[in-house]
Amino acid sequence: MDDRYRAVYSTEQGQTGKVTDKPGRKKGRPQRSSQAAAIKNPAKQGVRIRRESKGRGGKSVCVIDGLPLDTAGLKILLKKLKASLGCGGAVKGDELEIQGDHREKLLLLLEKEGYKAKLSGG
Repeated sequence: MDDRYRAVYSTEQGQTGKVTDKPGRKKGRPQRSSQAAAIKNPAKQGVRIRRESKGRGGKSVCVIDGLPLDTAGLKILLKKLKASLGCGGAVKGDELEIQGDHREKLLLLLEKEGYKAKLSGG
């Protein structure tokens, strides 16, 4: 039988085609790591405070990320920050969102709590 007419997939015999050295990986292609975008050493990464306004109707929020806390710890810290700033906020994933542009105040408050924070963005 000619190669132009051979079966690529058959339900009776299973999948046929090119033979690879590992299942699910074709030869010549580098394998991408699923953790390439993950932070390699979170202890060396700092806490970042940035301002965002996209998708919020022009209103700005301060986003704090890089905190080495679990969800319960984030909620406790968020409550302290909201009370001292007199504004609202929320926990979204592993980030804190504080309503309004309070970056400088947040920097001082986080340093009082013992976190080394930096301002990020413009």
